[in-house]
Amino acid sequence: MLLLFKLIIVALLLYMIFNLFRALFVMLSNDPEKPPMSRYLGRRVGIAAIVLLLMVIAAYAGFLPFHPRPY
Repeated sequence: MLLLFKLIIVALLLYMIFNLFRALFVMLSNDPEKPPMSRYLGRRVGIAAIVLLLMVIAAYAGFLPFHPRPY
């Protein structure tokens, strides 16, 4: 189960990077026919929020153990 969770997080992070590069190419091409750059950047922000929410839920559910304090 932990491996599946990690694979989902990695896949979402890779999708974020993919959307960043798509936004870069849209910005550099300056083609009015293509969708705006904000679409891809908005997807990246949404995926980042989903990843953060999944990690918080997994931490409280016990999938991701907390480390003890060093002091």
